[in-house]
Amino acid sequence: MAAIDSPTHSKSEAVFGSNENGTRFSETEFKEEVGGLQFDQYLTGGLGRHLGIFSTTSLIIGRIIGTGIFSTPSSIVNGVGSLGASMLLWVLGLLLSVSGLCVWLEFACMIPRSGGEKVYLEAAYRRPKMLITTIFAVQAIALGFTASGCIVFASNILVAANRTVTEWAERGIAIGVIISVTLIHTFVPKLGVHGMNFFTVLKLVLLLFIVITGWVVLGGGVSRVPDPHASFHDSFAGSAKSGNPYATALFKVLNSYAGWSNAMYVLNEVKDPVRTIKIAGPLGLSTCGILYILANVAYFSAATPAEIAKSGTTVASFFMKKVFGTAAQRALSVLVALSAYGNVLTVTFAQSRVNQELAKEGVIPYPRFWASSWPFGSPSAGLILHFIPSFIVIVAIPFGDAYNFILDVEGYPGAVMNFLVVTGLFYLRWTEPKAPRPFKVWLPVAAFFMLGQAFQLIAPFLRPPGGKGDTSLPYWLYAIVGISILAASVVYWAIWWVAAPKLGGYTLEPRNEPLKDGTNVIVYHRVPRKSRGA
Repeated sequence: MAAIDSPTHSKSEAVFGSNENGTRFSETEFKEEVGGLQFDQYLTGGLGRHLGIFSTTSLIIGRIIGTGIFSTPSSIVNGVGSLGASMLLWVLGLLLSVSGLCVWLEFACMIPRSGGEKVYLEAAYRRPKMLITTIFAVQAIALGFTASGCIVFASNILVAANRTVTEWAERGIAIGVIISVTLIHTFVPKLGVHGMNFFTVLKLVLLLFIVITGWVVLGGGVSRVPDPHASFHDSFAGSAKSGNPYATALFKVLNSYAGWSNAMYVLNEVKDPVRTIKIAGPLGLSTCGILYILANVAYFSAATPAEIAKSGTTVASFFMKKVFGTAAQRALSVLVALSAYGNVLTVTFAQSRVNQELAKEGVIPYPRFWASSWPFGSPSAGLILHFIPSFIVIVAIPFGDAYNFILDVEGYPGAVMNFLVVTGLFYLRWTEPKAPRPFKVWLPVAAFFMLGQAFQLIAPFLRPPGGKGDTSLPYWLYAIVGISILAASVVYWAIWWVAAPKLGGYTLEPRNEPLKDGTNVIVYHRVPRKSRGA
């Protein structure tokens, strides 16, 4: 990495480090090592900086609050056996999520641009060239679908309408959801942002209603619940003795908190990104964490752990039925469906930006097309790239074990990426110790997150009771498939970036080819070795 005698930096440019003489190394030179764009070139095109603190916080809250808090508490208490053990896992999951957020904040404040883990991995793993970018791209595009939220919306709407829930009825409605969300974000992007904000407020109101209702129940204000304190008398009675149920339950808890990094994917569109993300990140996650824990208290005020574990429905629906009756249970199905729709809006918004950032790097074939912001400034091609795998999963994957298995496969490579990110933070602290860091995570906090991710990588191989996981397939198979996908991305990199150029007698030369809207895109051209530099 070459030193700069008279460095110039834009207002938002990250500075990675300095040598003994105080000469600075800018993000520009840093990115040249992986053939990328200069820092300011990543920020051109698109919608510009239009997201303030409220919208950025809404991105985080809207992603975290999906359907998990309304359903998973029942399966968690069913696994670990007691209220006390269940509540400890929700607190542990929050602490792990907070530690992860702190790691991501350090990276986001150093490199305040869109892309999230893609950017942070590239910063830490610069050699071999394009390897980490290719690995991330394959798992992000192939597994970055938003099918589950679409299907949850469909199933809840059919329940609320008191209609027979058939598989193809669910598929049809789910397809309508992903199509409508893609069209909204493509042709009326401002409506998409307002929609995300609206659904975030709706989710918060719903959770607050559950929490306040729980307080009323605990105060003895609901005659339908004769003993609201029954669950709290001996809260650890019946706790599981095996480690596997706790591992499985923690996975579900962490999945319910997933989304705290959502705003990092769209920092190109955030006003004053360093200041905003330092406020929005902790505000969004802490809001969700507090409401999640209080909502669990509310659920257990209306029913015992055994009742919730055996309810056979979402715990929120069971709670509403216990407190208000059957009509309220059906009304909640509508609200959960709307929550799922808002989650699809939020995930699609962020994932399309990640796809666009990958296209800008030239790692996707036909990068000029996939990086396009035509016609209204939104990453329309990135939205299509997100739509395709989501549509395929909704239409082609049979419901039941196969569908649950696909969702499990989606999560494992994500845990690998998270582990690599936090490992990269330690590496950059060592190799770039003088880099300005507007936010600096305490290293024991980063180590705690690293241990949590290591546990998620090992836990799928721990034998569950009876040797059976949550599907009829081998319990370890989804982890093996996830690892295979990552291995396939390495093979793809070796063929495309290493073997093919050597055998073909050419090199891949990166050239910046801006689009009409100003978006800068790297396009790799095959240049015969003899003519290179001629």
